[in-house]
Amino acid sequence: MDRLLRLGAAMPGLGQGGPPADGPIVDTAEQVYISSLALLKMLKHGRAGVPMEVMGLMLGEFVDDYTVRVIDVFAMPQSGTGVSVEAVDPVFQAKMLDMLRQTGRPEMVVGWYHSHPGKVVIDAFRLINPNMMVLGQEPRQTTSNLGHLQKPSIQALIHGLNRHYYSISINYHYSDHCKMNESTLHSMLDLAKAYNKALEEEEKMTPEQLAIKNVGKRDPKRHLEEQVDQLMSANIIQNLGAMLHTIAFK
Repeated sequence: MDRLLRLGAAMPGLGQGGPPADGPIVDTAEQVYISSLALLKMLKHGRAGVPMEVMGLMLGEFVDDYTVRVIDVFAMPQSGTGVSVEAVDPVFQAKMLDMLRQTGRPEMVVGWYHSHPGKVVIDAFRLINPNMMVLGQEPRQTTSNLGHLQKPSIQALIHGLNRHYYSISINYHYSDHCKMNESTLHSMLDLAKAYNKALEEEEKMTPEQLAIKNVGKRDPKRHLEEQVDQLMSANIIQNLGAMLHTIAFK
């Protein structure tokens, strides 16, 4: 109907009241922010279902028209191949959401996911409306200045990328605590390798060499113990603080 009104307004003698009002234009600027907990649950669920396809629902919120925040996920009982895995059980979904609300998880369902074992990896996507393609109003195939350009694989293009669906930019939310944990774990890995190498070298040393082996060098064992104590203390404080905030601001 709007298209007919626009065509009528463009023809002389048929215009009625000037041009139509501006409407929202669909584009490909959506972004999905996935929490670490949701990502780990999706990876574990998809790995456990091999070689069958599995499905689950994502919980979160729609921040605006172009931003989706995924906080948590839960698995659905479906498993199989083809289209059958994408069938959502409404009874199971309603019961699961009720139980999650009782545990302090009031988020709504913002999307779904399912695995492709042994097939092409397809990231978050949204279907392209074929009616808009016919009218020449397809979503803008553009890039933005958010990060570097990620070129699609040939397998994704064969399966209909940019023709039947378009990819959505995915970002992962990292807090300062998560960044500190990641850097500490990398440091602990390097220290563990150095400590293992030092133990292998000690077997070939004489008692005189063992007495002076750490002179002027970093002791990986002592530094590893310090990193472990620091990591445990930071995580205990973070968990206690999160529990207090949950109770205080509930």
